[in-house]
Parts: sequence; C-alpha cells; structure tokens
Amino acid sequence: MTVGNMESAELFDAGKKGRGLRATKELTAGEVVFAEPSFSAVVFDSLATQVCHSCFRHQANLHRCAQCKFAHYCDRTCQTACWDEHKQECGAIKKISKVPSENVRLAARVLWRIHKDTGIVSDSQLISVDQLQDHVADLSEEDLKQLKTDVHTFLEYWSCGRQQHSADYISHIFGIIKCNGFTLSDQRGLQAVGVGLFPNLCLVNHDCWPNCTVILNHGNQAAVSSALHSKRRIELRALGKISEGEELTVSYVDFLNLSADRQRKLKERFHFECSCEHCSQHIKDDLMMAAADSEGNKPSADQVKEVTAFSKDCLEKIERSRIEKDYHQVMKLCCECLEKQGNILADTNLYKLRVLSVASEVLSYLQSFPEAAKYARRMVEGYTKLYHPSNAQLGMAIMRAGVIHWHAGQIEVGHSMICKAYAILLITHGPNHAITRDLESMRVQTEMELKMFKQNECEYHTMRDAALKNQPMISSS
Repeated sequence: MTVGNMESAELFDAGKKGRGLRATKELTAGEVVFAEPSFSAVVFDSLATQVCHSCFRHQANLHRCAQCKFAHYCDRTCQTACWDEHKQECGAIKKISKVPSENVRLAARVLWRIHKDTGIVSDSQLISVDQLQDHVADLSEEDLKQLKTDVHTFLEYWSCGRQQHSADYISHIFGIIKCNGFTLSDQRGLQAVGVGLFPNLCLVNHDCWPNCTVILNHGNQAAVSSALHSKRRIELRALGKISEGEELTVSYVDFLNLSADRQRKLKERFHFECSCEHCSQHIKDDLMMAAADSEGNKPSADQVKEVTAFSKDCLEKIERSRIEKDYHQVMKLCCECLEKQGNILADTNLYKLRVLSVASEVLSYLQSFPEAAKYARRMVEGYTKLYHPSNAQLGMAIMRAGVIHWHAGQIEVGHSMICKAYAILLITHGPNHAITRDLESMRVQTEMELKMFKQNECEYHTMRDAALKNQPMISSS
C-alpha cells in the first residue's frame, strides 16, 4: 500500500461523535486500511540518548548530532532522513543552550511544519492539523497551569526572526497535542519511546471493542539505494471483516479496565463520554471483578471486599518495590497477595491478573522460568477470556508467556503459545514488522525443537541442558 493512500477510508458525519472515518470497501482481518507518516514526532526526554530520533528504534551506540548535541541517530542515513524535521530544532536548542520538554519540542516542530508546508502536507490528508480539536476550554485547573508554563517555555524557545504567534494560538497547538498525540513504541513494541501527530488517525473514533488497531511501522532506511527507503508511519489495520460503509474505530485506552474506569479515563484525557456497547452494557465487568467459585462455594461479599482492598494496597507496594528494583521484595509481596486472593478472587479478576503479570515478568527477569511459567499460563488464560481475540496486547502477552515456557523447557506449551501469538500479530502487525519476524523465527525454532522432543525426549533435554550451560553435547546414541 502507498503511504498516505486513503482509498479504503473516507470522512463522514458520525453524529454525536462528530466526524469519523468509514470503510469505502469490504476489508478483511490484517488488511491495512491506510498508512500515514507523522506530521511531526519527538522522542521522550528520558530516552533521548537511547532511541533514534528518526526511526524511533531503541539502539545501542547511537551517534549524536554534532551541532546541538541532543538528537541521536542510528547512523548518517537516519540523520539525513530526519534533517528536515530537526534543523530548526537544532538551531533553537543551540541558541538557548538547553533542551525544553518533549511537549514544547513537538509544538515547535508542528509550527515549523505548518510554516513550511501549511497544515496539510499531502492530497490524502483529510484535515489540517490546526483544525483538530484542542479542548483547551475543558482542561482542569492543574492542566491549565501546566499549559501556561509550556507556553512561556515555548516563547523562550521559539527563536526571534520567525513568525510570532499569540499565546492563544500556541495554547491551541498544545491542546491539539494533548488530545491527539499518539504514543510511539520501539521496534519490539516493549516500550513507549515518543509521541507523534497523525492528522488522519485523529479522525478515527474510539470504541472499547474496536474493529481496527494501530501500529507503528518504523520504516526502512537500511537499503543501499535511498529509492528503496520507507518512512516511519502508522498503519491502521482491520481486526476482522469490516463491511463497506461501516465506521472504522480504534480503542484509545486498554480494555482491561472496568467500563466506569475506561469512561473516566476517556473523559479526563479526551473529554467525551464513551457510550459504546461494552461500556453502556458493562460487558465483561462481571468477569473483571469476579469472585472465585470453587466447587460451588462462593466467598461472601465482605470477603471479596476485604481481599480487593488488600490487593489494591499490595499492588501499590509492589509498584514502589519495582521502581526501587527490589525484585525479591516484589516477589514476596506478589506471593502474599496471591495467597490472600486464593479462593476469593477468580483468575479473570483484574487485581489477580495484575499480580500474575508482575510475578511472571519478575521471575522471568530473575531467570526462574519454571515458576514464571505457572503464573504466565494463568495470566494468559484470564486475558483470553477478556480481550478481543485479535487484540495486540493479548498477542504480545501470549508471545511472552510462550517464550517463558520455552525457556522453562516446556516446549509443547511454549510452541503452542508462540503459534497462537504469531496468528494474532500477523493480523495486528503484519508479516514484515520486526516483532512478527522475530516471532516467526521463534516459531520455526520451537517447531524444530518440538520434533526433536517427540522423537527422543531424553536426548532433547540433554541437548537443551548442554546449550544452556554452553557445553558440547554428547549424543546418547
């Protein structure tokens, strides 16, 4: 698909939701509805030296811009590709001898782009950037205070000699970024590394159970010929069959929250009341707060209330210990919490799932893979009952669980999970994404190991143990 091509989607009046996009033809699972390069994007301040400012890949040994000494790139190719975006920023940073926050840098990049190309940069862009909603009038007192600070910093950063803007217009740009900024992940999908503005994507309305998903394609700057290079872009992908004329939707928040909590988050961040089917009918809320039902013996409401309160408190302690990197304390707290939850909370209960997720992640980090696998399997079973079957986060969770089982020597379960994850990520990410390619390699490797396991289980484990110890294997034959 040509980047920016909007042949599969069109703008329409979505009633109370305002404008929206709908399909102009029937779409199938995994099909790219449209791809869109960023109007502007920046790397988060905290990762400025660890992530390429052009392709947003997490890399070691990045090369620093010799002039501003702030921007970092994979190589000369990435730096050249990003120069149009960076050159004004480079001069501004040198002039004031300091780097402002990512919000200020993104606002400046947006305005520099508007000055250079106007608010519409291609025939396929359906709306000008400065026509996007800002919701400044809906901001809280605390947010307005931060906005005032950002505008003041921006005016310091915005070098003299360029077109000047009123504080109201600059506030409008900041409001647009706050409401419409799209978080960018690294090439493995493991960490949020930046934020960008994608005007056409901003027209896709929210649904908690959407028919599309959005992923970042980091582009390709590795080809010898620059004619074969491709830009960083987002891709809107269909999660299943979408009929011609059907509205295209994505989820702005993680589904793994109670409907009331999702509605609150959407109201706070995006300033609208979600009335989608899953919110209005509270679909799956019962599972997310479910009590255990062990052989027909249900705990009392008071027991559930007490354990839920204990879980909330424990999760706060777990998070503090994670920040302090006290992983043994994290596991102590997780075990205490899971024991308390025991036969009181179901395995689909959000509080139990959050503890299971942390436990499997930390034990995996500590390389206690057999124990991590027990928690990961329970977590995936709960997630599968809650998430959309083609949800990208479900796919990533199953992938991690599969890798944990593989490392634990449980090759049958590991391979099965990796295959399930691959099927999901083929839809959400496509076959050429770095994550999917890695997963395909793992699928092939585990399939080969599974064949060896079935042929001779004892020899397989001998081979595996030798590989883990990095020792030559002595064949049993």
